[in-house]
Amino acid sequence: DEKEKFEPTVFRDTIVQGLNEAGNDLEAIAKFLDAAGSRLDYRRYADTLFDILVAGSMLAPGGTRIDDNDKTKMTSHCVFFADEDHDAIRNYAQVSKG
Repeated sequence: DEKEKFEPTVFRDTIVQGLNEAGNDLEAIAKFLDAAGSRLDYRRYADTLFDILVAGSMLAPGGTRIDDNDKTKMTSHCVFFADEDHDAIRNYAQVSKG
């Protein structure tokens, strides 16, 4: 019985790359997340996925981002970087429910 490695940084890099490649199109982001869900273990990496969709990168205990300001490890396609209005936040919520 071989155990799978837990590699949240590899998961983060894959998700961030896909989000960044999707650009500012929330529909493209939703399609990427839907397609990636069939090959990535969202359940196993739920905390990491939540961190990325809300804060743009993985978070350390205490809430600081773990990206060393490396743009390849973070995305601006997240709630923290969304416009501060009700419709924008609702659109991001719809993507993450998808």
